[in-house]
This record gives sequence, structure tokens and C-alpha cells, in this order.
Amino acid sequence: MMKTVQISLNSIEKVKSFVNEITKFDDEFDLVSGRYVIDAKSIMGIFSLDLSKPINLNIHSDDQVDTVLEALQSYLV
Repeated sequence: MMKTVQISLNSIEKVKSFVNEITKFDDEFDLVSGRYVIDAKSIMGIFSLDLSKPINLNIHSDDQVDTVLEALQSYLV
């Protein structure tokens, strides 16, 4: 199952704390910005995106979607 949500990572601190949160999960996560798709666990990849506007986060998880969304509440748009 895949769920897509919009998140905002508009500061360096937010990016760092987001990566710390998302790496706690074993599931796959993609960030989609325009035609770019990067691994959401890659801090270098995130900094290559345009962080001035919201980014789509694809959550590939069968059983942990609610837990992931709860952990990422402060980043959701």
C-alpha cells in the first residue's frame, strides 16, 4: 500500500529532524518534487530539492501508515 502526503521541510533543522524520524522506520519512503524522486532517508538528496514549497512524501507501508503519520505530524502541510 502507498499513501501520499504533503510535507514542508523549509529549514535545515526541519530536514535533519525529519531524517532522524523517518530512519526509525524500516519502510520505504520517497520524496517527490516535480520530476525528481529521491529516497526520503537521504539527507543529501533532500537538500537537492526545492525546499521552498511543500513536497510529496510517498509512504510505502502496509501496517505502519498511522504510526508514521503520527511521528511526522509536525511536517505535514
